[in-house]
Amino acid sequence: MTDDVLTRDQITAIKERVTGLMPQVRADLEALTRIPSVSLDSFDQQHVEDSANAVAHLLRAEGLDVEIVREGGRPAVIGHLAGPEGSPTVTLYAHHDVQPPGDAVDWDSPPFEPTERDGRLYGRGAADDKAGVMAHVAALRAHHGALPVGVTIFVEGEEEIGSESLLTILETHGERLRADAIVLADSGNWDIGEPALTTTLRGMIRVIATVSTLDHGIHSGMFGGAVPDAVTVLVRLLATLHDEDGNVTVQGLKSGQASDLDYSEERLRAESGLLDGVSVIGSDSLLTRMWNKPSITTIGINAPSVETASNTLVPTASAKVSMRIAPDEDPSEAYALLTTHLHQHVAWGARLEVTLDDEGPGFAADADGPVYDQARAAFADAWGVEPVDIGVGGSIPFVARFAEKFPDAGILVTGVEDPDARAHGANESLHLGEFEKVCQAEALLLARLGAMPR
Repeated sequence: MTDDVLTRDQITAIKERVTGLMPQVRADLEALTRIPSVSLDSFDQQHVEDSANAVAHLLRAEGLDVEIVREGGRPAVIGHLAGPEGSPTVTLYAHHDVQPPGDAVDWDSPPFEPTERDGRLYGRGAADDKAGVMAHVAALRAHHGALPVGVTIFVEGEEEIGSESLLTILETHGERLRADAIVLADSGNWDIGEPALTTTLRGMIRVIATVSTLDHGIHSGMFGGAVPDAVTVLVRLLATLHDEDGNVTVQGLKSGQASDLDYSEERLRAESGLLDGVSVIGSDSLLTRMWNKPSITTIGINAPSVETASNTLVPTASAKVSMRIAPDEDPSEAYALLTTHLHQHVAWGARLEVTLDDEGPGFAADADGPVYDQARAAFADAWGVEPVDIGVGGSIPFVARFAEKFPDAGILVTGVEDPDARAHGANESLHLGEFEKVCQAEALLLARLGAMPR
């Protein structure tokens, strides 16, 4: 840790300033959450436009020069406010689009009507990631009129559908987003009261495997026992992807080791909802299995449903397979290894077609240096405890895109979520006490970066 650049009185003053701002910050967050800005094509995209305009209004009110940009996709908002001459620059990222709400009956309160229960604010987007937007706004308000650094805020509008236009935005507007430090607020903390920096993310490969054995369906009684059906071949093929312990069997994939944090099987069961009697799978530490080793999940199958099935040998069946890969694994190499495994293990000479459905790189930060030092200090200021470095088993491909585009910047992956936030699920929520600390930490980070020796 470098020598402290802020006095204790300065730290206290910033924290108290943020605390005083929180009622209005929460009101603005609730207003954003009421906009059903689902970016999926099947939903009304006017709501995404409304959300972008609402974010732009919030940023303009803080004195930023704001533009709404579209590069073939959903609207993104870019705002800039200069800092003192010679001060470092910081880019703050979040996204204003949200996941579909799912079935309303699964929610205990309307998904787009923010509702407080037991210190948590429930609503779609309340955590992921409109709270990220408002954490940035809160940090600006805490320094209103005396911003210690130059700030660019970039609020994307299509993160939940894969950030398809992000590369074009980075290419077209990259110089506007270039900074000494980039804060990507779309992750979470280790637990309530325990802040974290996300330093690794797994990458992702998603394929569709289609098996064919016949040119048409035939009577299962007449030909069963001599002719293989596609569903049976597909099931056998999927079963080859794991060994008896549940480890991935695809040869040549990279692996790694997670941080040495205390994470018990009891906590895993509680957070995941694993049923009594169902065992955990894989080997190595639980966090290594979820953060650094490859995993494979069958997330969908096209085959006759139970309700519509007939006594027929099915000619063709497909599965959508999602493979998470180590943070430093090349997605194209992982795809080639998975494809090779599937072709080598398809049974009885069945025809197999494997198509790439989606891919995204992982991320592994070099989490040292003055930017990381000041970020960790800001977290400790806000929470009163030292932060930990964590990994995330899920994939956030845009993080790698930023790291590739701005290799000299300190990339800080932060967030507002905790283990019970339930992002993407019913009853998504934000812990309001933790949210205040997130806002304090970001305001303190800007102050710390501005006070560093130049």
